[in-house]
Amino acid sequence: MENSSVVSSVVLTAFYGMQDHKSLYFILFLILYTAIVFENVALICIIYNDKALHEPMYLFICNLAANNLYGSTALLPSLLNKLISYSYEVSLTCCQLQIYCIHTYAIIEFTILAVMGYDRYLAICQPLHYQRIMSITKVYSLVAFSWFYPLGAFALFFTFTLRLTFCGRVIERVYCMNYSLVKLSCSNTSVESIVGLFSVVVYTFPQLIMIVYSYAKILKICFFGSKESKIKAVKTCSPHIIAIINYSLGCFFEIIQSRFPTINLPFEMQIFMSLYFLILPPFLNPVIYGLSIQTVRKDILKFLSYENGFVIKVKNMYR
Repeated sequence: MENSSVVSSVVLTAFYGMQDHKSLYFILFLILYTAIVFENVALICIIYNDKALHEPMYLFICNLAANNLYGSTALLPSLLNKLISYSYEVSLTCCQLQIYCIHTYAIIEFTILAVMGYDRYLAICQPLHYQRIMSITKVYSLVAFSWFYPLGAFALFFTFTLRLTFCGRVIERVYCMNYSLVKLSCSNTSVESIVGLFSVVVYTFPQLIMIVYSYAKILKICFFGSKESKIKAVKTCSPHIIAIINYSLGCFFEIIQSRFPTINLPFEMQIFMSLYFLILPPFLNPVIYGLSIQTVRKDILKFLSYENGFVIKVKNMYR
C-alpha cells in the first residue's frame, strides 16, 4: 500500500534529553544488549544441546528466549545508533517497521506466557495424562501459534495505520510506537481508534483467560492437595509467575506513559518506564529460569565451569 504522507520522516525528540550524557547511556545500553544476547543465546544453546531438556516446559522457555532476542533487537541497535548520531530523525518506513516488530514482540511474549501457563496447569493438575496431551506435535503447534497468530493479527490491524496521511514529525520518545505515530496523522483517526481498542481485546483477552483459568485450577490443587502437591506447584510455577509480573509491570508503565501525561516525572524515570517492557523481561527472564530451575541451573554452572577451565588452560599455555 502506497503511503501518501506529507512527511517522509519523524524526529525522536526524547534523545535530546540524553545529549548531556550520551556516552554514559550508550555504554549502559550496550552492556544491557550484550548481556541480553549472551543470556538468551546461552539458554537456547543449553536447552538445545542437553537432550534431557527436550521437554515441553524447556522448549517453551527456549521459545521465550527467542522472542526476547527479537524484541530487544527491535529496539536496542537502533537506539545505540541514534546515541552516536547527530540526527535523531528516522525515516517513516523504518519507524513503521520498528512499530511492527515491537508490537508483535509484546503480543508474542504474552501469548508464550499464556501457553506456558497452560503447560503448567496440565503438568500439575493432570500429571497422569500430561505426556499424552502435551505431545511433541502439540508443543510445536503451540510454538508456531504463539508466533504466527500475533504476526498475522497485528499485520491486519497495522494496515489501518499504514493508510494514514501523516503531517506531524515529532514523537516524544526514543522509539516509535503505533499510538504515537497515529497522533501525527492529519486524517480522521476515529476508525483507527475503534479498531485499536478492539485489537487490544483480541490480542490480550484470550491469553488472559488462559492464564487466569490455569492458575485458578493450580490454586485449587494448592488449597486441597497434599503437601507434596503444594510444594511441587510452588516450585514449578514460581519462575512463570515472576515472569508474568515482570512483563505486566512493563506493560503497565507503557500504558501509563502512552495514555497519560508524564511531563512532571524526571526524564530518567520517563526513559525507564518507556523501555522497561523491552529491556527488563529479556534481561531478567533467562536469570529467572536459569536460577530457578535446577536442571537448567546445573547446566549453566557446568557451562561456566568449562569456560573458566578453558581460560585457565589458555593462560597456562602462555606462561
